[in-house]
Amino acid sequence: MKKTLYFLILTALSTTAYAQYQPQPADRVELVNPLVGTESKPSLSNGNTYPAIALPWGMNFWMPQTGKMGNGWAYTYNADRIRGFKQTHQPSPWMNDYGQFSIMPMAGKLRINEDERASWYSHKSEVAKPYYYSVYLADHDVTTEITPTERAASFRFTFPQSDSSFVVIDAFDKGSYIKLIPKEQKIIGYTTRNSGGVPANFKNYFVIYFDKPFASAQTWHDSTFAKDTLELTATHAGAAIGFKTKKDEQIHARIASSFISFDQAERNLKEIGNDSFDRVREKAKTAWNNELGRIQVEGGSLAQQQTFYSCLYRSLLFPRKFYELDEHQNVVHYSPYNGQVLPGYMFTDTGFWDTFRSMFPFLNLMYPSLNTHMQEGLANAYKEGGWLPEWASPGLRNTMIGSNSASVIADAYLKGGRGYDINALYEAILKNSENEGPLDAVGRRGVAYYNKLGYVPYDVQINENAARTLEYAYDDFAIYQLAKALNRPQAEIDRFAKRCQNYRNLFDKQSGLMRGRNQDGTFQSPFNPFKWGDAFTEGNSWHYTWSVFHDIAGLIDLMGGRKKFVEKLDSVFTMPPVFDESYYHFVIHEIREMQIANMGQYAHGNQPIQHMIYLYTYAGEPWKAQYWLREVMNRLYLPTPDGYCGDEDNGQTSAWYVFTAMGFYPVCPATDQYVVGAPLFKKIRVTLENGNQLIINAPANDDQNRYIGSMKLNGQPYSKNWLSHQELQKGAIIDVEMVSRPNKHRGTDTTDFPYSFSSEKK
Repeated sequence: MKKTLYFLILTALSTTAYAQYQPQPADRVELVNPLVGTESKPSLSNGNTYPAIALPWGMNFWMPQTGKMGNGWAYTYNADRIRGFKQTHQPSPWMNDYGQFSIMPMAGKLRINEDERASWYSHKSEVAKPYYYSVYLADHDVTTEITPTERAASFRFTFPQSDSSFVVIDAFDKGSYIKLIPKEQKIIGYTTRNSGGVPANFKNYFVIYFDKPFASAQTWHDSTFAKDTLELTATHAGAAIGFKTKKDEQIHARIASSFISFDQAERNLKEIGNDSFDRVREKAKTAWNNELGRIQVEGGSLAQQQTFYSCLYRSLLFPRKFYELDEHQNVVHYSPYNGQVLPGYMFTDTGFWDTFRSMFPFLNLMYPSLNTHMQEGLANAYKEGGWLPEWASPGLRNTMIGSNSASVIADAYLKGGRGYDINALYEAILKNSENEGPLDAVGRRGVAYYNKLGYVPYDVQINENAARTLEYAYDDFAIYQLAKALNRPQAEIDRFAKRCQNYRNLFDKQSGLMRGRNQDGTFQSPFNPFKWGDAFTEGNSWHYTWSVFHDIAGLIDLMGGRKKFVEKLDSVFTMPPVFDESYYHFVIHEIREMQIANMGQYAHGNQPIQHMIYLYTYAGEPWKAQYWLREVMNRLYLPTPDGYCGDEDNGQTSAWYVFTAMGFYPVCPATDQYVVGAPLFKKIRVTLENGNQLIINAPANDDQNRYIGSMKLNGQPYSKNWLSHQELQKGAIIDVEMVSRPNKHRGTDTTDFPYSFSSEKK
């Protein structure tokens, strides 16, 4: 009942968005709720996130651990006990974790088993900020506080009066090591626990210093204390140290880790140096405010501002830094591809199937220098492993489809990225385009069929064949664009120009949808456009038909013109959320999330359809995009633990919201254009990396005025349904007149439509 009342109040705040306007606080990080998306489970995702206590793109994150060791759902909002505080590198519960260990304070009887040491807690005594976490552990009468640096963290434990206060260090199972050095008030160890994607010599080395001498010290393995040894290698190793404490006595711990060595972990600890806990916290808070302050929004409700900055926070976490600074401050990394320590950048924990769509374009808009380092990291990954990662965590993982690294690489270069080995990356892209890789998700599965027939056939036992075809065709467009920029041979450019049209081979005129096609040219039969999986990836034909990012004009022609195209778009929202789950043999969570959203066949909780609403602008009816974009922002995003409508997925679903709230979106990465939607706030001030500012003024914006009546760019009337990346980088002022009724005359001329390959002047 209380929960119901809470959501009624929150809904009221959202629906009376502008009437309840509150001034923007100076500290934007205070608007972030790291618990957004944590009320999730395998059968239903409201984000599948955890509270990441970290710096932007930090190598190490920290989190409270409610789930059992090895459980990907390591923190869930509805859990009531905390088992420890875990260093984590988990990008997603589906990918699980690596390089993980935990620390847990307690008082009274010493307990090392994770269930026995767990303590009840309440969200009422929990504080979660990106830069700081605090919780009261009721069973132990201990308060734990955490604040991070990029590769280290400072802990503060407040104990009761007790002769039996303890801290338990758990290096986890699957192979671990622990060593106590009481004279130095120090513990070192390593964990090897991982979920794949690592070489045989993988270790995460950690070092912990306490500011109080140990009253007792012992090691343990499994659930048994070791005798007469302060050093232990075991399947599951750990340590326990004891203290005598006074009431409210605070004991501090400084922790760092490294994928390279214990010595490097000590170097990483210098990020804290002699700073007090409060000083580390203040620095972390400043780091977050510096990044979040790059985009300043005014207007809207408190809930909308909280949602915006919570999404922006999630957009600044992945891909994480997987490099360290050696004794000479040189950038080095442990390679998750060959196990060597090598010079140069490395980033990881992202899946391009998700993030090519808006997460990496967001980096190209706001953080081009950082993305330059990421591109260097990709080049290093190729040189060290022989293939481009499509899903890295930390090395190659066998999940999802496509070769969308082509999009990530092309978009960065075409938007000005330089200073890395683009020739090696292009070589890697060409290798992908002609070869299957060592894993199904590396290279292009079915590539021989695709290059010969122009599609991956339905009847050759290659799953998700239609989705693969559509994604390969878009990726070939990205290669075509990059090949032109690199002045590659004309025959090579023409090859990819032709292949990017392969989407046409799957269009079924009878249904007006994309459909699997057999090797002999016939379409799959029977065909159920509501069938999830099978020919498609985590979606159905209604979701994937729109995956022609680069040639919407061509798709419009296939569908019989703009009127029929718009009717097809409308149908996505007017149809009931029926589905066929027979391919999976059960209702996967993505299906359930579409079903309960009450938006027909629109499945925003998964990535394939997230760009679809913007396609109205290619057919001359941008006001419909403006209506539905506001509906999605209002109905499917909240600053609450159930605030997402599906997997957040490493910043992709969050970056969609950030872009859409600003009023534009990168429908087709590897072009210069952002497609115009409509801004959410009254004013948005964006400070670009080059110092220029993008200012979006929409003073009449409110819950009723969701349509664009007119628009000016730098004082001049602007009717186009797209904005140029290059022009925005120069700085711009966009004035938007927001109105309550659609303007059905603006943006309707073909000259106003965004880029399509078929419309390209040759």
